[in-house]
Amino acid sequence: MSYILGTNSNSNKRVKIASTRIFGIGPKKAIQVCDQLGPSENIRVNKLTKYQPDQIVRIIGQNYLVDSELERVIQRGIKRLISIGRYRGFRHNAGLPPRGQRTHTNAKTCRKLKHVLIKS
Repeated sequence: MSYILGTNSNSNKRVKIASTRIFGIGPKKAIQVCDQLGPSENIRVNKLTKYQPDQIVRIIGQNYLVDSELERVIQRGIKRLISIGRYRGFRHNAGLPPRGQRTHTNAKTCRKLKHVLIKS
């Protein structure tokens, strides 16, 4: 098992698929990383050379926000919405869906979690 950027990747999977387990890397970005990495896109994680995992980390670190950096940016955006008094910020703060989804019959888990927090 290979350990790349805070995630354990299955050694039998292709690099393109295994790199999507990293928070912030989706299928399109994984394909771009594999294109920059080298000639074969079907290479498996266990077939990588000694230096290729370091290359993957370098490519991702230079070009994309991932893991804790991306989470920090997202949380900063939510805190900004709350601080300026936007409706979306209020919905985030209340634990309700912020993008206009229905709450009468759906979003029960959000509302249940809010009730648990109130009772505590």
